[in-house]
Amino acid sequence: MNFINNYLESTRKQFDYYKLLGEKSFAQLSDEDLLWQFNPDSNSIAVMVKHLAGNMLSRWTNFLSEDGEKSWRNRDDEFEGTIKNKEEVLMAWNEGWNCLFEAMDSVSESNFDQLVYIRNQGHTITEAFQRQLAHYAYHVGQIVYTARMIKGSEWQSLSIPKNASSTYNQEKFSQKKKRAHFTDEYLKKDEGK
Repeated sequence: MNFINNYLESTRKQFDYYKLLGEKSFAQLSDEDLLWQFNPDSNSIAVMVKHLAGNMLSRWTNFLSEDGEKSWRNRDDEFEGTIKNKEEVLMAWNEGWNCLFEAMDSVSESNFDQLVYIRNQGHTITEAFQRQLAHYAYHVGQIVYTARMIKGSEWQSLSIPKNASSTYNQEKFSQKKKRAHFTDEYLKKDEGK
């Protein structure tokens, strides 16, 4: 596998992983939970999703030919609480991720060296993906943390459960060494459901 294909596959798996973490968090929450705010200055999970979706639609719509900060984007509105339930959260969430994945599918060896722009700043394809991967991971982490605060002791862990690291490591080190992406086991478990 060449560098470009390996990079795109690895990056796609990481985006898939963060998408999955968000979805596993939403699954544990009610409509009311998704609208909960720690205080009036904090964002609800619904608002964080609205911002992520707005960012994704702006960054990835025609990203090879248009600036990633679209003139039609109203970033300030993304922080207004207009999403009212889980159905609307999932609609916004999926619309944003679908736009990103369609953009990723448009990248190939023939256009991989092309510069793309965000607010008139040129980015290589790798820089654009890494910038947004970090941004999305940041907000998904906020979503997971907020969901965990809401659920308290009812929270179902999305990673290695507390006090289970030793058991987890024993299982991993009992296996033969192999080439694998760290997200493979998480994504496969989800596909099996």
